[in-house]
Amino acid sequence: MSPVNHDDSSGVADDGAGRPLTRKEIRAREKSLATQGHDVIPPQAFETGQDAPPAAAPGSGPAETSAAAPAPETPAAAPAPEPPAAAPTVHEPVRDEPAREEPVQEEPVREASAPRQPAAEPVEAAPVEAEPVHEYAPAMSREETLRRADELQYGHSLGHGHDGQPYDEQSYDEQPYDSHGYEGQGHEDHADAADGYDHAGDHGHGQGHDLMVGAAAIPTAKGPSKKVRRRRRFLALVVTLAVFVVAIAVGAQFIKPLLGGNTKADYPGPGTGSVTITVPPGAGPSSVATDMESKNVIANADSFLKQFAASGGSLSPGTFTLRKEMNNADAVAALLNADQEKVMYFALSAGLRINESLQAISEGTGIPVADLKELSNNPKQFGVPAEAKNLEGFLFPGEYRFPLGSSGKDILQKLVRTTLDELKAQGVTDPAKQYDAITVASIVQAEGGQAEYGDVAGAIYNRLKPSNTETNGLIQSDATVTYGLGIRSFHIDEDQKADKSNKYNTYANVGLPVGPIGSPGKRAIDAAAKPKKNDYLYWVTINLDTKETKFSKTLAEHNGYVAKYNAWCEANPGRCV
Repeated sequence: MSPVNHDDSSGVADDGAGRPLTRKEIRAREKSLATQGHDVIPPQAFETGQDAPPAAAPGSGPAETSAAAPAPETPAAAPAPEPPAAAPTVHEPVRDEPAREEPVQEEPVREASAPRQPAAEPVEAAPVEAEPVHEYAPAMSREETLRRADELQYGHSLGHGHDGQPYDEQSYDEQPYDSHGYEGQGHEDHADAADGYDHAGDHGHGQGHDLMVGAAAIPTAKGPSKKVRRRRRFLALVVTLAVFVVAIAVGAQFIKPLLGGNTKADYPGPGTGSVTITVPPGAGPSSVATDMESKNVIANADSFLKQFAASGGSLSPGTFTLRKEMNNADAVAALLNADQEKVMYFALSAGLRINESLQAISEGTGIPVADLKELSNNPKQFGVPAEAKNLEGFLFPGEYRFPLGSSGKDILQKLVRTTLDELKAQGVTDPAKQYDAITVASIVQAEGGQAEYGDVAGAIYNRLKPSNTETNGLIQSDATVTYGLGIRSFHIDEDQKADKSNKYNTYANVGLPVGPIGSPGKRAIDAAAKPKKNDYLYWVTINLDTKETKFSKTLAEHNGYVAKYNAWCEANPGRCV
């Protein structure tokens, strides 16, 4: 028999027989190569008009039965005329397009879903199904056949190269990328293929190079591209850094005051206005610096102390007129009197009497003492109480600087105002009480040391009480007697104590003297305004160098301390006169 009839009858390619392959067998091999050995392309896609009926390829029962029966009985030359006779009867009814396509679409479904059935169907049904494929195959080219097979298997074409083979991973990677063809993913879709995402997009290449031919289509969730993820990471880093910086800035605002970060080291100067700073005798730079900082004269006490220490100077007691917001250098110079030649400068010590104070002012300002005395003898123009005969007790001690050319009245007014301001600060606002407080303060300033000012003031007020029968209202102060005598001495005799003509003699005259006996300082004024409460009636300074003062409730105890005072005077000749 001819090779064609032999193929149709057997339906099996005999590769080892050395005979030429039929077109069916050639298509089957091409199918195997294209699908890499997976039987996923319908056999009909590789058949032509000269092939045997399609039932032989899938090995269906009816095709084998009809082909095997005539083989042993009929000679090789006899069956030759039969195919032409059968062809006209079958081709004519099924030549239209719908009849041709229907078997092609149903064949792979029958192959994929239904198992092979035994040869139980009528033999005449096989040629009817095979004829459309036998007639349709020659109308399609090789590439069309492969594309049709892809569509039947996957629902769309995988795409093939010029050689008719599907694109493998290497050939797919070599294709140029189009940022528009991949739905905006650009080149990074291909770069992210290893991440497990489906980067094929809706392009014409089908499922992409990661999908093997014949494998089942696996739906994948399309995640963000590498570019998008990199942008998100960068944005997260920027946001985190911004939050961190804001947290540090906010935290610093709370920590900075605790660390003193808000404190300025110095003012630029030169400052404005005027501020009175009092340096008491024995005061150190630290307490003065603290007072200056509280009054806004300097910005920082610590930095001022460093500047003061570097100057090598020392403080002198007195009252200084400074400015607000001075720089440290100017403030140090003012306290050390470094700019004395540029201003009218003088210093008044606590306890000076009126004539001594006016003399010091005259020497510092160049204003004649006579002019200053005339101003002092008219105290009402300065706002002092009406009882005052002059400015005694109201010229506040301290160190002063006035602009060159300042008048005597302006200078005296400044000193008096400072004293009145201190009385008001201690709650003494009534003019009559102000005068008594200044008088007591002047006695306290002359009789005791700074440490005993409060007790001395308390003892004086105890003596002035009407209920006191121990001293009967007599203050008995040596300092008041000597002031009335116009002398300075810590010792007076009995005749001087008995002289009632001396209006300042508190041994002979009950109550306060007629006026202050000197210029009290701030601490003495404060003690007179707010005395300590005690039961003392006597006091005596037993050491004139240290100002140590002893207090007693009875005269007998007091006489014992007087003996100690006399012993000190004997040990220090000339000091008690």
